[in-house]
Amino acid sequence: MNILVTGGAGFIGSNFIYYELKNHPADNIICLDKLTYAGNLQTLDRAMKKDHFKFIRADIADRRAVYRIFETEKPDIVVNFAAESHVDRSIENPEIFLQTNVIGTSVLLDACRKYSIDRYHQVSTDEVYGDLPLDRPDLFFTEETPLHTSSPYSASKASADLLVMAYHRTYKLPTTISRCSNNYGPYHFPEKLIPLMIINALADKKLPVYGTGENVRDWLYVEDHCAAIDLIIRKGRPGEVYNIGGHNERRNIDVVKTILAALGKPESLIEHVADRKGHDRRYAIDPTKIHDALGWLPETKFEDGIQRTIQWYLDNRAWWEAIISGDYQNYYEKMYGNRPRLMEYSTL
Repeated sequence: MNILVTGGAGFIGSNFIYYELKNHPADNIICLDKLTYAGNLQTLDRAMKKDHFKFIRADIADRRAVYRIFETEKPDIVVNFAAESHVDRSIENPEIFLQTNVIGTSVLLDACRKYSIDRYHQVSTDEVYGDLPLDRPDLFFTEETPLHTSSPYSASKASADLLVMAYHRTYKLPTTISRCSNNYGPYHFPEKLIPLMIINALADKKLPVYGTGENVRDWLYVEDHCAAIDLIIRKGRPGEVYNIGGHNERRNIDVVKTILAALGKPESLIEHVADRKGHDRRYAIDPTKIHDALGWLPETKFEDGIQRTIQWYLDNRAWWEAIISGDYQNYYEKMYGNRPRLMEYSTL
């Protein structure tokens, strides 16, 4: 099969590409990424060495470029990871989130209709459900939980989900949606909680924690997430939504303390800062549906996954140091032209 992965130079998308290359070596993987600030071509260095991998630089909101890619590459399956995803950035500048997350999704859906793909999969988030109270640990998000967004980011993702559902119902497009809890693992962009805490702790810098740090997140190791998506695109039922949760709820402050302890750093590095606007209190997913339907369960306990993640950042300093310095943003220009499977499509 030909699998088009959008946003594949980002955190979860790149991990999914490596999962597919390892577990389905007969498939061709085409990565489409705009290479915004969070897209890092260095992340795909190992993939570039594979004959059945191709990278294309393009914007999913660029209709003519996307259609050209579909005509040329003839994908059977489209997995859409491409998204602006940082909540704080969405609060500062909502418009770019609407452009990529809503308009970009609509362009991909139209291309899938026009070129008759076998499956379109939308990678969404548990944030579309809003949040849960801290004093009700018995409550969980299910696929029937009403959408109740808290930020421009989650509102844009919910809008995209509704578009996907509408295209399935109206046009009979074979779509699926997955909504995941907070991911962590290799190649996580340094602005997010876990990598930021690791990197700051290594430099003996202050670790900024919103409010009291009581907010709870359900942590999902990224490889477990990739395994779930792989099952959905191959065996999932069109028109369905699947929640993917890690069964690893932790308070933010406890996650930070775990990282400090693992690195032998003092808790005095923690600095409580003003809380985020509209900060969701608790996320927790019930993954019963995907377990019953497809047999998936998360395999990685947080205690193991966080140690594995910390070790990855210790072993891959060059990767994140290039991001912090800004050098990674020039990587595409340095490499472009030297790789036959690097292409750039743009009609804007």
